[in-house]
Amino acid sequence: MPLLICFCLALLAAAAVALWPLWVRRRRERIAGRPFPQAWRRLLRRQVPLVSRLPARQQLKLKALMQVFLAEKPIIGCRGLRVTDEIRVTIAALACLPLLGATRGVYPELRQVLVYPGAFVVDRPVTESSGVLSDQRRVLAGESWSQGQVLLAWDEVRRGAATPGDGHNVVIHEFAHQLDQAGGRANGAPALPTAEAYRRWSTVMQNEYDMLRWRLARGEPGLIDAYAATDPAEFFAVVSELFFERPIELATGHPALYAELSGYYRLDPAAWL
Repeated sequence: MPLLICFCLALLAAAAVALWPLWVRRRRERIAGRPFPQAWRRLLRRQVPLVSRLPARQQLKLKALMQVFLAEKPIIGCRGLRVTDEIRVTIAALACLPLLGATRGVYPELRQVLVYPGAFVVDRPVTESSGVLSDQRRVLAGESWSQGQVLLAWDEVRRGAATPGDGHNVVIHEFAHQLDQAGGRANGAPALPTAEAYRRWSTVMQNEYDMLRWRLARGEPGLIDAYAATDPAEFFAVVSELFFERPIELATGHPALYAELSGYYRLDPAAWL
């Protein structure tokens, strides 16, 4: 009898595992199918003008993604910040923008978003030239952790959302890192479908990265911010900001780079303007 009970329990567990994706999909379909709250519509128009650029079909999809995101991902205020609908809607809209094209889930490894009123301090281990490991204190406006957390400074989120043409958006930046961190450490090469896609991505990104460092060494101005030269992961996050906020300039000045990002995100923001 105990063996029979164990066998039945194992069957039930296997069935639950098999049926879980179907249950999740149907639950998300129900959430996405709910009417989008009128108050959220007003907040979108007022707080996130970038959304008005989207074609009508893409706006509907974004709203559906936002409802799923807000149902599944806790947004938690830190350092006394009270999380309002303004905060939740603004963050959700910008976080879901990179999900509009390719089907890749709703940040499956993300557990929560922590929001501070302003810049916050983190201690990061750094190996000094002597080989000694020490903590380096940094003041940040955003941070993405592979442990399933995104940290954001609300004042910077609000500023970035209100100025969609400046090419700087901390939410898009940090959620590009989340895509890059899916399955491992961020390295500037998010999940791609084929080995050929990885080869093409690597060639274009490395060329653009080297060109940026060459330009900065000569003090020459350019579209891509100097912070992108920090490492390949930051390069991907910075050019993702430009892809969504200044797509025509990116496509004109860096056509191969724009083509790779367009293929990855399955979107063409330059056509929205």
